[in-house]
Amino acid sequence: MKTLDLAAARNLVSECPPDNLLNHKEKLDIFAEIQQLLQQQNAVMITHYYAEEVLQELTEATDGFIGDSLDMARFGIDHPATTLLVTGVHFMGESAKILSPQKRVLVPDLNATCSMDIGCPGDQFSVFCDAHPDRTVVVYANTSAAVKARADWVVTSSIAVPIIEHLHAQGKKILWAPDKHLGHYLQHKTGADMLLWDGACIVHEAFKANALIQLKAQYPTAAVLVHPEAPAEVLTFADVIGSTTQLIKAAKTMPNPICIVGTEQGIFYKMRQAAPEKQFILAPTGGNSATCKSCAHCPWMKMNSLEKISHVLQHGNNAIELDPALIERARQPLDRMLSFARER
Repeated sequence: MKTLDLAAARNLVSECPPDNLLNHKEKLDIFAEIQQLLQQQNAVMITHYYAEEVLQELTEATDGFIGDSLDMARFGIDHPATTLLVTGVHFMGESAKILSPQKRVLVPDLNATCSMDIGCPGDQFSVFCDAHPDRTVVVYANTSAAVKARADWVVTSSIAVPIIEHLHAQGKKILWAPDKHLGHYLQHKTGADMLLWDGACIVHEAFKANALIQLKAQYPTAAVLVHPEAPAEVLTFADVIGSTTQLIKAAKTMPNPICIVGTEQGIFYKMRQAAPEKQFILAPTGGNSATCKSCAHCPWMKMNSLEKISHVLQHGNNAIELDPALIERARQPLDRMLSFARER
C-alpha cells in the first residue's frame, strides 16, 4: 500500500481543502445511488467525526453511524449489516475487521492512513517493546493491526484516562505509543510512570499556543476546546480537554456563545447540530505570517469522497484483509478496552 509520506502530508495540511462543488440536485442523486447500493449489499456506513460534512450528511441519510473511534468500534460488532463501509482512515477499517472478522469491511481509499500509524511501524515497535519487558504495553487506536497485536491494551482518547488510572492504581509501569502529546497529557493527568513513543498527529501538532492567545484576546468570552493530541503548551489554555465526543458535548453544555476548537475541522458538522445557536472558530495552526492560520484538516481523511464510496460499493474493491492469526492477537487488547468500557 502506497502512503503519503509525513513531509508531504505536513505540506498538504497547511492548504485548506476545496469546497465541495456538487449542487443540491447532484448531491441528492449520488446520495440516492449510494443508498440503493448499500441496501442491495446489506451494508452500513460507519463514519468518523473528521470526515467531510457531505459524507457525514450521507451517513445520516442512509441510517449509518457517525462517531469517535471507540463508538465506531462498538457499532459494527452488533449491527446486522454484513458489509461495513468505514469512512475514515485505514486503521479504523482494520479495527472494524478485527472486531467483526466474519464481515466484509470496505474503505473508500486504502491509501487514507494516519501520521501516527505511519510513524509507528510494527517491526520497530516490537523491538521497542522487547527492550522494556517490565512494562504494560498500551497503544492508541491510531495504530496498525500489527502494533495492536503487540499490545496489552488498546485505548481511544475517550477512554484513555480511566484505563491509565486503572493500570496506575495497580502499580503498572506503562509503555505508550504512538502519540507523545496524548502520552504527556495522560502522564500529567494520572501521575502514571509512562515511557513514550515519539509520534504525533500532524493536524493537532500544528496548533500554536501564541496564536491561540491572540485569538482568545479577540474573543474573550469564548470557551477553548482542545483535543489532547495537541501540544502541552496549547492544552494549557484549554477550558475543556477531551476526545471528539467529549468536545461535542462540551460545545453543547458550555455556556459560552463562542467556542474556539482545537481539533480537525470535520467536527464542526456535529458541533453545529448540537449547538446551532453558537459560533465555532478553529484554533489557529500558524502565526501572523502563515498563509493558512486555521486549516486543521487531515489530508488522509479528506481522501474519502462520494465518488470513491460509490465506486467501492459498485466494484467491491478496497476490502480490508488481515491474517486470521493477526486478527486473533490484535482483538485481545481491543476486547479488553471494550469490556472495561462496558463495566464503567
